[in-house]
Amino acid sequence: MGGTDVRVGPDPLTFAQVAAVARDGAQISLTDEALKLIAASRAHIEELSARPTPVYGVSTGFGALATRHIPPGLRAQLQLNIVRSHAAGSGPEVEREVVRALMLLRLRTLATGRTGVQPVTAQTMAALLNAGITPQVFEYGSLGCSGDLAPLAHVALALIGEGSVRDARGALVPAADALAAAGIEPVTLGAKEGLALLNGTDGMLGMLVLAIGDLHRLLTAADVAAAMTVEALLGTDRVFAADLQELRPHPGQAASAANLRALLAGSQIMESHRGPDCTRVQDAYSLRCAPQVNGAARDTLVHAELVAGRELASAVDNPVVLPDGRVESNGNFHGAPVAYVLDFLAVPAADVASMSERRTDRMLDKGRSYGLPAFLADDPGVDSGHMIAQYTQASIVSELKRLAVPASADSIPSSAMQEDHVSMGWNAARKLRRAVDGLTQVVAIEILTAARALDLRFPLRPGPATAAVVARLREAVPPPGPDRHLAPEIAAATALVRDGSLTAAAEAVTGPLS
Repeated sequence: MGGTDVRVGPDPLTFAQVAAVARDGAQISLTDEALKLIAASRAHIEELSARPTPVYGVSTGFGALATRHIPPGLRAQLQLNIVRSHAAGSGPEVEREVVRALMLLRLRTLATGRTGVQPVTAQTMAALLNAGITPQVFEYGSLGCSGDLAPLAHVALALIGEGSVRDARGALVPAADALAAAGIEPVTLGAKEGLALLNGTDGMLGMLVLAIGDLHRLLTAADVAAAMTVEALLGTDRVFAADLQELRPHPGQAASAANLRALLAGSQIMESHRGPDCTRVQDAYSLRCAPQVNGAARDTLVHAELVAGRELASAVDNPVVLPDGRVESNGNFHGAPVAYVLDFLAVPAADVASMSERRTDRMLDKGRSYGLPAFLADDPGVDSGHMIAQYTQASIVSELKRLAVPASADSIPSSAMQEDHVSMGWNAARKLRRAVDGLTQVVAIEILTAARALDLRFPLRPGPATAAVVARLREAVPPPGPDRHLAPEIAAATALVRDGSLTAAAEAVTGPLS
């Protein structure tokens, strides 16, 4: 564990703070203001709990069972029961970074003082994060309404010392053992606390925030890939001119075109066919329209950031404790705002990948590659070159198109028709993670292929920026030659796209790219 300390209070967390805790193991602490707000709202819950009048979530059942008044002697059991019964997830285990993001965002809502939990409950959640204890959460169980119920219930289960967790070393151990080893006392839940730990959009929001960061890096890498392919295919860069782009003033398009101009500057390959005898006045759409597609993806991402920022500023629970002491039911747990943008982002992820695959295919086709060997093979016929790398891209792109079908357009009623319309936001988030991973691989294969094509243009040399990308890639992947095991090269290129190394190589020449 390590990283910069993140202070958690009623103010919104930043995207960078969420990633720092989820991915980098940053330590966290609750602010003094948060602890005061939590204590104040807890006092309201204690006072309401003592009254004979039923209050939803405090002295009643939940969901379709909200009509039953629960006597004081059974209320502690009520809170335990909701956690145990709702921890009903199934399927593959969810990634550590997703669970940590979920925990941090739930803690931040607790820190607003709108949920009515005990201060010790919030402090224990923080202690689990700082100790690197990650509750075991599963793929299926959330409908994205009433919050991410099952995933959050598995986290709450760990807080009370039940269920299974991953310790800081990644070993799967009983929660009670992990808490004891870290010197953390399990929480004894009081009135409303079980409900407060379960009612949030934290899982889907955490995945959205992480995906936004990933897509920012990927869309820049997609511009790098497009520039390399335009260069390798002897395409024209005139279409990326600023005055042409200004005729259609979409900000993302302008940013993408500026990237392409910077990346192609100073290229011998581009200069080699810039004279009056060049007949290449129009390239195929996958080259010519790269700023329009990659740019539209950027603008979609900006919209997603707007929604995520609003959600990071929200306090999602039902019921909520208001500053004047009222405890009110509401519908803020519905995941629709987050679910829609999660689905929305899967569309450009598929489309950017689709365009990338089409560019790759052009480099491999002798009839369209302007002098490159078939499939970029060393000895075509004896060697297959990158033929099957494009198959891999095509397979991924086909899957990405399926993942672009919205989850949020579906709804299956639950809880005896009390919860009769749900968001499926968790499902949208899970498929977006797969889409981001697929896009990473597709862009990596294009860069891998374009680098090979640029090498095959020797003695003409690429521009300084794209040459720097090729040089960085060559530290992990050898230059063109006879056929060899290609899967490790694809994996190496994918890792360099994912961690930003290839983009950083270009930026060492161009300066920061958009």
